[in-house]
Amino acid sequence: MSQPPPPSERGAEIGRRIGVGLMYGLWKPRVLGAWKVPASGPVIFAVNHSHNIDGPMVMGVAPRPTHFLIKQEAFIGPLDPFLTGIGQLKVDRTTADRTAIGRALGVLEQGGVLGIFPEGTRGEGDFASLRAGLAYFAVRGGAPIVPVAVLGSADRPGRLVKALPPLRSRVDVVFGDPFEAGDGSGRRTRKALDEATERIQKRLTAHLENARRLTGRWATLE
Repeated sequence: MSQPPPPSERGAEIGRRIGVGLMYGLWKPRVLGAWKVPASGPVIFAVNHSHNIDGPMVMGVAPRPTHFLIKQEAFIGPLDPFLTGIGQLKVDRTTADRTAIGRALGVLEQGGVLGIFPEGTRGEGDFASLRAGLAYFAVRGGAPIVPVAVLGSADRPGRLVKALPPLRSRVDVVFGDPFEAGDGSGRRTRKALDEATERIQKRLTAHLENARRLTGRWATLE
C-alpha cells in the first residue's frame, strides 16, 4: 500500500501568513524563544492545549510553517477544504488513523514541522496526561521535540467566547529547547515508547513551569 502524500508545505506557509494577520489583529501575542526552533529539518511542536486559538496562534507566531494534527470534527462545512488547503492534517481520534499517521510521518520525512497537542484534547493545558502518539512520531520520524507553552490572559470576565482569551489581551507563546525523545537505541517497542512518553512529560512539564516563571503567570493555569 502506497503512502498518502504529505500536506502542502506551500499551503502551510499560506496558513502561517493568515495566522499572523488574525492573531496579531485579534490579540497581542508575545513570543519568547522562537530562535530555539531549528531552522531546518524535521521538528515536532508539542503544544499545551487550553484555548481554541492555541493551534492558530502557534501557526501565526512560529518561525516555520506548521502542519497540525487536528481532530476530524473540526473539518466541517467550509472549514474542511480551508484547513486541508493550508496544510493541516485531519485525524480520527477514535481509531489508529493510518492515513493521518502516514501523512504526519511524510511531513517529518520531508523535513517539515509537525504540530501535536500531546494531551489529545483541550483541557487544563498543563501536560498532565500525555498520549503515546507524540513519542511514536518523535522516535519513528527521528525528529526533535520543541515544547511550546501557550499562556492566555487571566482576565476571564472579559471573554466574549468561552475558552477564548479576551480580545486584544496578551497571549504568551514560549518555545523551549529542542530535545530527543528516544534513548538513542532506536527501539520502537511499547516499553520504549512508554519510557519515551515519561521522559517527554517531564520535559514538557518543566518547560511549562519555566514559561510561567518567565511570563509571570504563576497564578493561573493559562
